[in-house]
Amino acid sequence: MNLAGIDLLAKAPPAEGDVFLGGRWLAAADGRTYPVHDPATGDLIRHVSSAGPDDARAAIDAAHSAAAGWRATPPRRRSEILHDTFALMREHTDTLARLIVLENGKAYRDAVAEVGYAAEFFRWFAEEAVRVGSAFGDAPAGGYRHVVRKHPVGVTAFVTPWNFPAAMATRKIAPALAAGCPVLLKPAPETPLTALAVAALLAEAGLPDGLLNVLPTDRAPEVVSAWLGDERVRKFSFTGSTATGKVLLEQAAANVVNVTMELGGNAPFVVCADADVDAAVRGAMDAKMRGGGEVCIAANRFYVHADVAAEFTEKFGAAMAAVRVGPGLEDGVTLGPMINEGAVDKIRSLVDDAVARGARIAARGGTPDGPGHFHPATVLVDVPDDARILHEEVFGPVAPLTTFTDENEMLARANATVHGLASYVYSRDVGRALRIAERLEVGMVGVNRGLLSDPAAPFGGVKQSGLGREGGREGIEAFLETQYIALDWTD
Repeated sequence: MNLAGIDLLAKAPPAEGDVFLGGRWLAAADGRTYPVHDPATGDLIRHVSSAGPDDARAAIDAAHSAAAGWRATPPRRRSEILHDTFALMREHTDTLARLIVLENGKAYRDAVAEVGYAAEFFRWFAEEAVRVGSAFGDAPAGGYRHVVRKHPVGVTAFVTPWNFPAAMATRKIAPALAAGCPVLLKPAPETPLTALAVAALLAEAGLPDGLLNVLPTDRAPEVVSAWLGDERVRKFSFTGSTATGKVLLEQAAANVVNVTMELGGNAPFVVCADADVDAAVRGAMDAKMRGGGEVCIAANRFYVHADVAAEFTEKFGAAMAAVRVGPGLEDGVTLGPMINEGAVDKIRSLVDDAVARGARIAARGGTPDGPGHFHPATVLVDVPDDARILHEEVFGPVAPLTTFTDENEMLARANATVHGLASYVYSRDVGRALRIAERLEVGMVGVNRGLLSDPAAPFGGVKQSGLGREGGREGIEAFLETQYIALDWTD
């Protein structure tokens, strides 16, 4: 597989296939392929091998066979491979970013930012790999010692989404490998090529065969069921919708598989009366429009204090209307297409429902003529509480604005959701901002900041937005088991 793009961007799969299994590039066992399309044009990019249950089981065999050797590999060596992969990702930023634009559609600048973010997980967990510690101490009652050690959980299986095809893969792969675990990865069917490129870089960095197995497929239930039905798979991590996460949790329960789930969001964006409005507008553009709004932590509902609502609406509306929409590689484009026509249809239905219930369109940008799955950047005002758009994840470039005067009432509305992933608060009074942040039922809060994600910080939500955390120190702990040994010896 040629990372420079010759094979990854070819109209047909390479002769050897593009299921990465046991360190080899293979065709699917039954020879099946499926098409991957460019969301900016609808054109076929190429057909990709579609892995099936036989490939899934073979991947478990490869990972299980490699597990003992990787577990015994010194942490420093694991760290060096991850750090070399970080360097290779940085070296190939342009190629990876163009690949992301091609299959995902996001604007080139967002794709470049994603590559940088994705690479940082390899650097962060390269550093964490050598800091997995154990403990030794006297039992409080005396007479014997406590030994507490950490060891890899075992074979891990991941399912990642299409909206961050590089970062959602590396956020899981890096800590698993750092902890000493082999990996099975099923990327989203819409965006398999970026995951294959990451696999090629890890192989180039010296990762031993069998430790990363990437299975692109358009028959996910067959592959994932084979993984969760095998007792050798001891860790499962999923990023995607809450509905799918619930189904997978039921499957994982059969073998009591250790799970991490990063699910849907419905993030409130709060603008207080004393907020710096210009800063809040900049933060709103970051929180709403990064990746075209197709982001789980995107600002979904805007609660703006009545005292600054007119100013915020005017300035935010002007910024949204000025967004340039088009194919992601065109100069000046900051909003690319949505992933497919179904995504556009859902966004339109949410806007239509809000307008039918009394909301008004305060600002709207344009879309290019011709093919592609585009939706204009849109601001809605006077959105009633019963509008679907305030209760469903938008996953697109539409911002519904409501106003408030009472902080308690606003918080009750903001918390009236089954989701609890992220939120944003803007206020010049740090005490007020922290008070609101602490009362928001979410896993992450941006205070006077529209960009939250950081590989060095724990990422995850509460309620039906997920289980566990990724990134930060918590990220590697998710792939470690704790063992306690009561040690006695005779003097």
